[in-house]
Amino acid sequence: MLPIIALLGRPNVGKSSLFNRLIRKNQAITHDMPGVTRDRIYGEMDEDGVRLAVVDTGGMLPDSLDDDNYGIDKSVFEQATEAMEEADVLLFVVDGREGITGLDEAVSEKVRASGKPILLVVNKIDGPEQEAKATADFHSLGLEIAPVSAAHGFGLNTLRARIAELAQPFIEQAADDEDAPERGLKICMLGRPNAGKSSMVNALVGQGRQIVSEVAGTTRDSVQITYDIGGKRYVFVDTAGVRRKANIQDHLEKLSVYRALTSSKRADVTILVLDAMEGLSRQDKRLIDYLALQRTPFFVAVNKIDLVPKEHLKALRETYENALRIAPYVPTLYVSALTGSNLQKVLPLAEDIRAECTIRIGTGQLNRAMTEATTRHMPPVINRRRAKFFYMTQADDTPPTFVFFVNDAELVKPAYARYLESQLRKLLGIRMAPLQAVFRSSHEKKEPERVLKTRAPRLGKSRKAMDAKTAQGKKHWVDTPSKPGDKPGAKSGKASASRKKG
Repeated sequence: MLPIIALLGRPNVGKSSLFNRLIRKNQAITHDMPGVTRDRIYGEMDEDGVRLAVVDTGGMLPDSLDDDNYGIDKSVFEQATEAMEEADVLLFVVDGREGITGLDEAVSEKVRASGKPILLVVNKIDGPEQEAKATADFHSLGLEIAPVSAAHGFGLNTLRARIAELAQPFIEQAADDEDAPERGLKICMLGRPNAGKSSMVNALVGQGRQIVSEVAGTTRDSVQITYDIGGKRYVFVDTAGVRRKANIQDHLEKLSVYRALTSSKRADVTILVLDAMEGLSRQDKRLIDYLALQRTPFFVAVNKIDLVPKEHLKALRETYENALRIAPYVPTLYVSALTGSNLQKVLPLAEDIRAECTIRIGTGQLNRAMTEATTRHMPPVINRRRAKFFYMTQADDTPPTFVFFVNDAELVKPAYARYLESQLRKLLGIRMAPLQAVFRSSHEKKEPERVLKTRAPRLGKSRKAMDAKTAQGKKHWVDTPSKPGDKPGAKSGKASASRKKG
């Protein structure tokens, strides 16, 4: 297991910016507004071959434990306290511009009580000329000081080297890369605010890893949680709620929604969590349509099913079945994160969908399936031409993508393409994963020959000569015979008879 480095401190001192700098990724959302980070966010840092786990936490408000009116702030403090307990080295982050505050002193008491190695990181120091003045007040805390600027990069190399030194005693000598655990199945939780995404993650991992509140929008960032369940490793990505674009006002929520949709693209499987009590909204339908168009492997989890009366269950199921007609292959589970109903089916279903996404099929089986599908229902005739299928193959993309080589790809219309996709699902056993069929022209398209209705064959004459005679008012076509048996170009019978008499 990697040594854990936790970033602690009061709100708005730059912990998330420093976290992104340490892991060299723009993973945590940074914003001028305090309290953006609420849940624990995990990343990995590599310094000269030393791999460390870094944890970003929300702003700590020690007074929130004694007052129930703090609400979410109390949950944020509890999350930070859990990160402090599991960490091996603590980075106590303070603001060098504002100087030491009473809240900093209160947090330092909590940090000191842990008895773990502590490094006091004085942030927002933009250069060495500001170092002495900005750090003067913090020497009273009696901790080792590391002046940095997460925004401009000052002192970061020294900080990274010092972190690696402090974490060195906690590195397991026998932990080689070959024995490291597998990356695990990455599952993204997507849905509208307050649908129960965080509650479902907590129920699946069996811990209160995510802050759960009745207030919509509690989760603001995409939080990754790695957990071993039944001997298998899973990476849960809890995302912020996705509201309608017209209802999004501030920049922070726009960034949260962007992160949520991006996380769904990068995950192995996405779980679209819907609220059974609120019914199927337009935003739910938009999310289903978005995931289907993006060819994202996903299934629908209708949460809070325990609150729905039994006499309404049948109508509820029909509603969701009708909404999923645009993607009939998508499975639907009716679950309850509160009671645990049907939660045991969530992870096996995600495993099955992932297995179908990585399936590889031989060329021979593919071409037999293509022949059977096109023979059962031939392509329609388009402009007196019919699409002719030569062969097909599977691309290296995920989810499964099959490439058909035809004489003219424009002859394959969307209706017939959907027919082929449905036939491939039946013949190849792909039931739940998204599937894509691509059509390519294997030969150059031939232009159709022009038919001259008013002109006979040119008989060797060039087109220019014919057009020149037309301009002069002369005929350039061949006269048709006036009587059956006469040769083309022969004059009328009376004219030929008078010529013989003369």
